[in-house]
Amino acid sequence: MSRIEQLEGFAQANPKDPFPRYGLALEYKNLGRLEDAIRSFQELMRTFPDYIPSFLHAGAVLAELGRKDEARAAYQAGIEVTTRKQDFHARGELEAALADLLSRST
Repeated sequence: MSRIEQLEGFAQANPKDPFPRYGLALEYKNLGRLEDAIRSFQELMRTFPDYIPSFLHAGAVLAELGRKDEARAAYQAGIEVTTRKQDFHARGELEAALADLLSRST
């Protein structure tokens, strides 16, 4: 059984836990399967809108795919969530990623 199959099984067995879905999305990203990764991150953000780690990686994958506007939106959504949840470390990471994205867009 591949890691993808294992992670899919974990996600199906634990539908209320975002972590297996996050792991699956990261595995797709690490394998270079960026379209699969972004679909997984987007599903994760829809299903678990307060799961902070998904925003940074979703933005990075979208930027790598050349989808800069969507990447910016992912980072900004993550900044809103981290502000509301008072996770200032994660907010700083998202703000830095957004600043980097914007500096490369000019």
